[in-house]
Amino acid sequence: MAVEIDLTGSVVLVTGGVRGVGAGVSRAFLAAGATVIACARRPADAPVRHDGREIEYLPCDVRDGDAVQGLVDAIVARHGRLDHLVNNAGGAPFALAATASKNFHSKIVELNLLAPLLVSQAANAVMQQQPGGGSIVMVSSVSGHRPSPGTAAYGAAKAGIDSLTATLAVEWAPKVRVNSLVVGPVETEQSQLHYGDQDGVDAVGATIPLGRMARPDDIGGCAVFLTSPLAAFVSGATLLVHGGGERPAFLAASNANVAEQPAEA
Repeated sequence: MAVEIDLTGSVVLVTGGVRGVGAGVSRAFLAAGATVIACARRPADAPVRHDGREIEYLPCDVRDGDAVQGLVDAIVARHGRLDHLVNNAGGAPFALAATASKNFHSKIVELNLLAPLLVSQAANAVMQQQPGGGSIVMVSSVSGHRPSPGTAAYGAAKAGIDSLTATLAVEWAPKVRVNSLVVGPVETEQSQLHYGDQDGVDAVGATIPLGRMARPDDIGGCAVFLTSPLAAFVSGATLLVHGGGERPAFLAASNANVAEQPAEA
């Protein structure tokens, strides 16, 4: 029998769920049958749909604690529950650490670390009162696990997200599971801002062992898995979604003929 994930009847909140990676996450949950509420500061240019079903959009600045509480209250008033949260909203423009302002660094950390904590707190308060509890998925980044030149505050915030994930998984158990997705480069409608034209996008993809960048739906599928009964005993975990990671730089620099090296016993 095929293994299928059916989240029919579940209510899911996806922050930043109307474009880019967030839209892929929202589509994946729609495909699994869930009711999807996606928040962002502004709506998408086109509605996020899958197979005739569409997200519910609610405006929210996830850095604003009052707005976040209002968002969660509105979801519960409308649907009577909140089963899953995906903290996807985040990002950072390129800025060298030595010259970026204090205000810039503060806003990046606020969006990528403090805001997910705020939304998680509000969601947890609801989930703890539900018989079936709930689950939270943090969208983290490989930038939190390797040097992140040009996005130093972002990388530090994502490292903080993975630490936060482990802590909340302990504090909020057994009712609420908390996990994170450590995401590598993703090809979205804004990839050119980070990687240049299509040749640049393809060149970066070629450095990844699986031969391409992730697609938003790749991230969505992993988020659906972590919220599903298939992951019922998974909490405090970080799932690497990076296509095999990055080839070590020394491999490109080395001039050794690996084919002639004797095999080790």
